[in-house]
Amino acid sequence: MSVPIIEVSPDPDALSRASAERIVTIAVQAVADHGEFTLALSGGKTPEDLYTLLGTPVWRQRLPWSQTVVFWGDERAVGPNDPESNYRMAATSLLDRVPIPPDRIHRIRGELPPEQAAEAYAQVLARAFTLGPGERPRFDLVLLGLGADGHTASLFPEAEALDLGERLVVANPVPALGTTRVTLTAPTINNAAHVLFLVTGAAKAGAVAAVLEGPRRPRELPAQLIEPRAGQLAWLLDEAAAARLSHRR
Repeated sequence: MSVPIIEVSPDPDALSRASAERIVTIAVQAVADHGEFTLALSGGKTPEDLYTLLGTPVWRQRLPWSQTVVFWGDERAVGPNDPESNYRMAATSLLDRVPIPPDRIHRIRGELPPEQAAEAYAQVLARAFTLGPGERPRFDLVLLGLGADGHTASLFPEAEALDLGERLVVANPVPALGTTRVTLTAPTINNAAHVLFLVTGAAKAGAVAAVLEGPRRPRELPAQLIEPRAGQLAWLLDEAAAARLSHRR
């Protein structure tokens, strides 16, 4: 397990550009290494700004879209056209604007009952990555955000999903939000070659400092569970989100 990279940009726009550069580098290397780039997307405003940037003419020509395979780290219990859908956000901000083959886009079917959606998505992953019993997908890159409560993907504090790490994907009840979400488990995320947190804003500064520099409390701060065992972890922050860190490494 390597020490995480922490990179601070002056503002959200600069963070989006830095993130885009890092994604291009990882994608090009992945295609050179094994012929495709497998990417798990995140929901949230910061990723949406990044996706919008990647969909612009200057950036979209730099990514190998015909060799890219897209997945999601989590999804709400809504259909693909719902304004709350992580899939819909990524589609409208990025995927509808780039030349990616439709059969390379693997969404979580949030319109299904959550347990059924989780099982269906585990089967999608097993087919896409040709998994054997007990194996996990090896994403080239997983994008993550961070909640002010220390959650990431849909791994919330004290949630049932934190105890179900033997599974690839779980339906995770979130009582505080009155809903259930479908999410990759922490061990599934930790099998990725690269994991990239994107965090902006002063409202996230306390969570950033607690996760990166505070005592280890993964049940209260699930983002602390994200520790790729054979991959690289990077945190890309803007100045506001990094404001409470005592040092940057």
